[in-house]
Amino acid sequence: MKTLLLLRHAKSSWADPARADFDRPLNDRGRRAAPAIGGRIAAAGLQPDLVLCSAAQRTRETLGLILPNLCGDAVLRIESGLYNADATVLLDRLRRVDAAIGTIMVIAHNPGLEDLATTICGGGDETLMRRMAERFPTAALAIFSLDAPHWTALSENAAILKEFVVPRDLA
Repeated sequence: MKTLLLLRHAKSSWADPARADFDRPLNDRGRRAAPAIGGRIAAAGLQPDLVLCSAAQRTRETLGLILPNLCGDAVLRIESGLYNADATVLLDRLRRVDAAIGTIMVIAHNPGLEDLATTICGGGDETLMRRMAERFPTAALAIFSLDAPHWTALSENAAILKEFVVPRDLA
């Protein structure tokens, strides 16, 4: 059994229009939401063995704010190839993860992350699936299980949605 956490970066700032998209930091709302989502991950007893994080400023800041809520020795990988990656790129990256890794967290961007979530979702609570398909806002977290021994089995409709949480759920 594998567990996959898909986390969209927290809300970023558009205060400086001259700043490149890659370099945009989190805004105040994002800096509040990220630790709350980190607390939800901890409350669920989830501990990623591997965290794959886009190299963009806002995803790295999101990671930094959730890390205090994670216990253990997760391997952290900051990868430029995840910046604005589409669902196909994200899926390919996940399929290359070693089978020894049981739980992965991906911190990335829309629309790729949302497209990946809806592509791999093959079941779960109907209400949660509908909410996730309608909107995957900033700092949203989707938790999936994959009943397979290898990440290569991750494909269309292969995973079960266990939880879908957005920051306003935690307020």
